[in-house]
Amino acid sequence: MFVGHSALAFAVVAGLAARRWQWPRRDALAVGLVAGAFAAVPDIDMLYAPIGLLGTRLDALALASAFWSTSTVVHRGVTHSLVVAGLVAVVAAAYVLGRRRRSRPLVVAAALFGAALAAGIAAVAGTLGGLVTVAFVVSAVVVSEVTIRRTTLGVGPVAAAAVFGLLSHPFGDVFTGTPPAFLYPFDAVLLAERVALAGDPTLHLLAAFAVELLTVWLAVGVLFDRSDARLRDATLPRVAVAAGYAVSVFLIPPPTLDLSYPFVLSVVAVGAVGAVPRIRIVGDRRVSVPDRTTALVTALSAVTVAWAAYAVAYLLL
Repeated sequence: MFVGHSALAFAVVAGLAARRWQWPRRDALAVGLVAGAFAAVPDIDMLYAPIGLLGTRLDALALASAFWSTSTVVHRGVTHSLVVAGLVAVVAAAYVLGRRRRSRPLVVAAALFGAALAAGIAAVAGTLGGLVTVAFVVSAVVVSEVTIRRTTLGVGPVAAAAVFGLLSHPFGDVFTGTPPAFLYPFDAVLLAERVALAGDPTLHLLAAFAVELLTVWLAVGVLFDRSDARLRDATLPRVAVAAGYAVSVFLIPPPTLDLSYPFVLSVVAVGAVGAVPRIRIVGDRRVSVPDRTTALVTALSAVTVAWAAYAVAYLLL
């Protein structure tokens, strides 16, 4: 679900900017990209997960299990809190305001507020929680700094993008794993269990994967909106071979949230068909024509076809 967070934020913010507020396409895409970048920031808490790989035997499933088990120590806690995310958005907005106005006091105030937030979390959750908060704040500031350097967006659009990106992220995690601590550090529980999309664990995973695909397609649609390129032209006929992925229903164990890796890794690998360059004959020479947009859309189409093929095969069997 990592990609979906950014894809959804990009699609919603860029789509609103372009359609509702009639922004120029370039500016709409820019603010959408900023929102998508902020939406990825809460998963900075995954930096702690690789520690679980130390001492683990070199086995794919064992490594994956150790990685995710360790991640639960801090993942979906501090950085996935709407309360903390809102305060980090304030830090980002204050930092952008200070940098745009070249006001050092504002920049210092933003840094002090971020430090105070990290200290407060450390007092409640301990050193690890404090360090995760520091990483959270620093990552948001880095996104803000890159935005300042690479765009001309004003403080208002950046602040709005930060708020939407950071606060929308936790809602993308309600279908998989442990629900986020939406109201941390308060004891109130907004969601006690993940949202079940199906009673059958395999169908639930396939449905969650479909949600992910839908958000990515939504982002692609926004990217192509009001452009000269057409989505149909960017999809190569070779995607049809992805239907053959249906045979994997006999080759891999039925995927669930507890054992998703064989399915997820293999179905995503089908997208490699989009990376194979097209070959055109020009005179006596063969010319490779790499097209990143076409490769990307074809890859996404192939993964979608493979997912659908597997889903149909699973339901029939």
